[in-house]
Amino acid sequence: MIFKVYYQPTKRINPRRESTESLYLEADSEAIARALVEEQTDHNIEFIEKLDDASLKYEQQSVNFQLTEFNK
Repeated sequence: MIFKVYYQPTKRINPRRESTESLYLEADSEAIARALVEEQTDHNIEFIEKLDDASLKYEQQSVNFQLTEFNK
């Protein structure tokens, strides 16, 4: 499954829509996706969205689409 993770670059700032960033991640579940991001980064996770087939196809059309890979 592919997840879109919305986050702030650091845990030291409060979430603001203007500074929200996102990454795409392949994981078996939302819990595993959250754990990977929390273990491997200093990001403040706002929301994790599972992408269905139509959403994934739409996101893949973006120039910024790139799967992020973390060491497990």
